Amino acid sequence: MALKGKIQENLKAALFAKNEVELSVLRLLISAVNAKETEKRTKIWKQKPELKTEELIKESQLQDGEILDAVSAEIKKRREAIELYEKGGRSELAEKEKKELAILQKYLPAQLPEEEIRKFVGEAIAKTEAKEMKDMGKVMQELMSKVKGKADSGLVSKIVKELLGA
Repeated sequence: MALKGKIQENLKAALFAKNEVELSVLRLLISAVNAKETEKRTKIWKQKPELKTEELIKESQLQDGEILDAVSAEIKKRREAIELYEKGGRSELAEKEKKELAILQKYLPAQLPEEEIRKFVGEAIAKTEAKEMKDMGKVMQELMSKVKGKADSGLVSKIVKELLGA
């Protein structure tokens, strides 16, 4: 729960510093995390309806890896919005999204350089004996355990396609 606590502490700090952009981003992030916890709680409750409320809440708390998934999803939304705003000539909105993106990226582990991602992709292709694009799913499944949260999945996918000859 260390990551969720860090986000909540930063939310409080942004509130006291009256940093509106960071406050807004962190509120949305906490909301996304809470939604994932609610979803997890519902799933657990359906499997174990005999659990007491306190036990259910405790079991449904997200681990850092699951919180990183929420952070990554928010980052993906920002990247897509930036691209659309830039295409539409709305540079002021793209800049706002870039600021939000920078805030969210603070919660991700250090990102792997492209050369290292290429090395991991090559190893995954060799391990899965992938030869063509129809094998991409196997390669991505092998890769994601190694690079999850440490590399942009879009970049990983692009490199896999490139190395598989798409």
